[in-house]
Amino acid sequence: MDEILKNTLTVHAVAASASVALGTTIIYPLDSLTVLKQVGSTTRKQLAVGQILARVRAISGYSGLYSGLGWLTMGRTFGLGVRFGTYEILTAFYKDGREDSYVDVSEALMAGFAAGMVESLVSSPFEIVKLRAQVASASRILHSPLIAEKSSISPLISSLLPRYSMNMMAMNNSIGMLSTLTTKHENLLSALKEYPWMMTGSGRAPAVSNVKKPTDIIALEGWRGLWRGLRSGVVRDSIFGGIFFSSWQFLHNAMINWKAVGMNPLPRSDEDVGPLSPFAVSLAAGVSGSIAGAASHCFDTAKIRSQCTVIPKV
Repeated sequence: MDEILKNTLTVHAVAASASVALGTTIIYPLDSLTVLKQVGSTTRKQLAVGQILARVRAISGYSGLYSGLGWLTMGRTFGLGVRFGTYEILTAFYKDGREDSYVDVSEALMAGFAAGMVESLVSSPFEIVKLRAQVASASRILHSPLIAEKSSISPLISSLLPRYSMNMMAMNNSIGMLSTLTTKHENLLSALKEYPWMMTGSGRAPAVSNVKKPTDIIALEGWRGLWRGLRSGVVRDSIFGGIFFSSWQFLHNAMINWKAVGMNPLPRSDEDVGPLSPFAVSLAAGVSGSIAGAASHCFDTAKIRSQCTVIPKV
């Protein structure tokens, strides 16, 4: 145990993981309500928090507010580690050769952009599974009726649509309507089977609440489905990272300069000023996070709505 405590990196990693897990657990119900409001609201109709809470309680109970908590905890643990690790590596290059180890606000902005992009790549698969678990907690899961003609489904279709079987009535209706077209396909039934979502009986892709496990997402949407909405996520996280670290660096420099006022002789570097107040550091980090979150919120909505779209692979 003493050897582990002597290892500063191990202690920091354990402390960071514990703090991320605790913080995520405390605010997770608010995250669930925010996500469900972003998904369910439209420009014409905005859902109230009371409506969302009542729906979740009726379908999943209050425990539904914690659906997907484990996935978000893992995603944030890896994501924050990559974000701060990337930032520290990049700023180390900036400070290399400088006597005072000073980082400019513009340098913090660029390093934050890069750190946010890397974080988005790592945390995106965890976010989509978490999101779909949250949506499922407020959705009634409807399964397609079982049809006796299971033998007519090819192994490929069965692997693409787990828990679904062919609805022959819907398939025959589709063939009947399409057969009236002037240009007929040589083998219309085989052509329709190339589109797996036709097998659900509705002609539409399965609901998000039915495709929420990683295995289901990979089977139906492919590996690329785990990174759905990546463009919006990269923009969101890069903006958040850039504004967060640049704002933090600006406030940190201001606090250092304020503390250095009246010191004789004047400090030559930040280390000569001494440690800052933990309360002031926490407050500065909170303000920086609030500014960055407000700036990147619109892209967060775009990413969430993109992840709520099921697009089966062909």
